[in-house]
Amino acid sequence: MGSLLKLRVPGVRLPEQANLVAPEAVLAAHLEFIRAGADVIQTNTYGANQVKFGLQNIDQDVAAVNAAGAKIAREAREVAGRDVLIAGSIGPLGTSVELIGGATSGGAQLYADQAAVLEGRGVDLIVLETFTSLDELLAAVAAVRAACALPVMAQVTVQEDGRTMTGAAPEELGGSLAGAGVAAVGINCSLGPQSALAGLTRLRQTTTLPMTVQPNIGLPFYQDGRVLYPDGSDAYIAEFAAEARELGASLIGGCCGCQPHHIAAIRAAVDAPRPPRYSLGAREAAPARPRTGGHASSRLATRLREGRWVTSVEVDPPKGANLERLLDVVTRLAARGIDIVDVNDNPMARARMSSLAASALIERHADVETIPHLTPRDATPSGLESQLLGAYAAGIRNILAVTGDHPPPGDGGVADPPQRMDSIGLVELIGCLNQGRDRAGRVLDAPTDFAVGVALNPTADDLPLELDRLRRKIDAGATFAMTQVLFDLGPLERLLQQLGGTWPIPVLVGVWPLTSLALGLRLQNEVPGINVPDAILGRLADAGSGAADVGVDVAREVLEGARSLASGAYLVAPFGQPERVLDVLA
Repeated sequence: MGSLLKLRVPGVRLPEQANLVAPEAVLAAHLEFIRAGADVIQTNTYGANQVKFGLQNIDQDVAAVNAAGAKIAREAREVAGRDVLIAGSIGPLGTSVELIGGATSGGAQLYADQAAVLEGRGVDLIVLETFTSLDELLAAVAAVRAACALPVMAQVTVQEDGRTMTGAAPEELGGSLAGAGVAAVGINCSLGPQSALAGLTRLRQTTTLPMTVQPNIGLPFYQDGRVLYPDGSDAYIAEFAAEARELGASLIGGCCGCQPHHIAAIRAAVDAPRPPRYSLGAREAAPARPRTGGHASSRLATRLREGRWVTSVEVDPPKGANLERLLDVVTRLAARGIDIVDVNDNPMARARMSSLAASALIERHADVETIPHLTPRDATPSGLESQLLGAYAAGIRNILAVTGDHPPPGDGGVADPPQRMDSIGLVELIGCLNQGRDRAGRVLDAPTDFAVGVALNPTADDLPLELDRLRRKIDAGATFAMTQVLFDLGPLERLLQQLGGTWPIPVLVGVWPLTSLALGLRLQNEVPGINVPDAILGRLADAGSGAADVGVDVAREVLEGARSLASGAYLVAPFGQPERVLDVLA
């Protein structure tokens, strides 16, 4: 409901406001889901609590918002003429329970108040969803159970490693809630169907309670001032539903990005019923979202200028302050002849060591040049200028300017990022520094000499828009581009033809050796901007346990073919394992 209403009622800061200011839009959304075949609809009340409204400085009566949310859902049921169940949606408070009075006082009372209003307005059950803290979920369950007599479903969101953001494993969920009196436990939100299914697989090992699964359609992305989601194909969502049913889920649905046609696909798959098309066996944890990379000056700029082939490997900075593993990886890569690495900047909007700082330390440690990714997502323009000047003084000469990943849902209620500028604005800012002035026109002591890389996606849904953005980036000062990861070169060839057979700036091709069919399915259906062709998925499926070898073969094919189409390549190591990349280069 939230992601849908944010698009349909763009004037609201929180989608729950629509209950009062645009009730017809909420009613229409409910009706579409009911007509698509939903048996359960959820009230538009997920964030309708005093904490979240207060963080957004919204002065509205949250009790009235909750009451209206339940009333609209009941009206939708009446209009539709179907006996669907109405679940009163309650999400986490968006801040630490301890900060607002502890689990036994202020925080718990907010859950109780919301549940009491929803019960009083006629919902059939309560769903506590998208919790990242097991302690907070247990406090919420206790408060809701004390305040109302309705059945309660309890759901957590899991990250790429299968655990919640606070470190709880799905196995802990069933055991902890077994005696709490909940009607069902499950996984919702998360990073998409693949990670949710992985969490469900672990959950079923330790619970006898009915299980639920309601994943996001995929990862969010930021475009033209809006947060959007990939429009997963009906076939993929039906496959998710078939596998969820086989794993034992009693309730199967969708979360952020889910549209009525996705619910219709789930409905059809459940009614069939049919077994899953793919036999994935023991599910793996969902991988981190891949990122593009970038290079410049010294080795990179010189090689590109001279027409020499460039190979880089993408690495992630540590999640803490210990660089030992990263430096060991770089040393092993250097021993195999890799002397350029590109360094991610907080992939998936999760805090890691600064890419600029990590890059400077890498260059100090080894004879390796870096291309730090830099996103304007988390800083003001002045802050970015400060970071760039410091990086230049530390010897960094290459920057990849990217807009940056949008924070995934279920991140503890962190507010939307500032997003004061996109990658084009960042390139313009770096261009100012390269001209010896800051963004306000004030003269610097000397100009910088950054080589500026930008992202290019040959598989973009809107290629004219992608090409327009590329031209604007070049006009702003971009000197090279790096593609989204590719698994066949057809899109790159077609894009080159549209450009008249010549790239306006050197291009490096992204290469990623797939390790499994599950990974290929997730990238194709859940990760915005990535396309894994059906032919490649078929090869992975046919290979069975040998899928990783097929992934290496495909990566080698792309790498070899790119030599006649591009100026270089950057390789993404699956799951942060550089040995996989070395297999491709062997």
